[in-house]
Amino acid sequence: MSEAAVEEVSVLSSIYCGEGEYQLVQQSEDGIVVQINTTIGVQKRGEVSLQFCLPPFYPLSPPDISVSSLLLSRGQCQNIRQKLLEQAAALPQEPMVHHLVVWLQQSGEMIEDETGEEEQMKERKEDESRKEEWTTVLLLDHMRSRSRYVKLLDRWTHQLQLTGRLLLGRYILIILKGDRPNIKEFCRLLKTVKVDVDSSGRKCKERMMKILCETPSSSSEFGPPGFTVKEYQSVSELTEAFQEIKMAELYQQILPWLTD
Repeated sequence: MSEAAVEEVSVLSSIYCGEGEYQLVQQSEDGIVVQINTTIGVQKRGEVSLQFCLPPFYPLSPPDISVSSLLLSRGQCQNIRQKLLEQAAALPQEPMVHHLVVWLQQSGEMIEDETGEEEQMKERKEDESRKEEWTTVLLLDHMRSRSRYVKLLDRWTHQLQLTGRLLLGRYILIILKGDRPNIKEFCRLLKTVKVDVDSSGRKCKERMMKILCETPSSSSEFGPPGFTVKEYQSVSELTEAFQEIKMAELYQQILPWLTD
């Protein structure tokens, strides 16, 4: 973790020192996660919780951001997150969390304008898109640093509100279910973030990942959002793993890929 990130975290704890304003959620070799609770809007009615995930190379790489609120709608939170990400991408490669929070606090009209017919139409479209979930099966090339790799997969699955199952055995498979754009973002992260180590022990990206199958799926048998890991020892156990989640037909679709 960069010295700039560590120093910024210390400064943030001093700036946002009110009760419940600041929390250091995580600090490890995978990065730093901080949460800042603030209010926005002309009448300060929009209370939001901002979570900034600072990657190891921050601030050379911008932070990932999540937004939640008990008072604002899902569409408003998503709109805030997108605007913050756009703002972060446009800023110089230097500590930016405080700048982003201040920018959001001063952009109250963004929340006020995200109401009425436009907001309602946006949420209707999102609800309609969720009626048909997608299921995708991924084949990973290797998993040498298992603990780190699984931790990242678990984090992304929860952040993207997906249901995921990792099957470990002769083949390393990930079954994902949820909104198709979120599944695509999961795949993008796999190929752009250093998730594992190569044969020399150097951190590497999952460039050899293959999408074996992606299909619409309305079945709810797969379970609620979350991430589980299951190990198997034989082909029969792998078959049973798919049968448990009512995906025997999907297993037949990917069988041609599971060859020597």
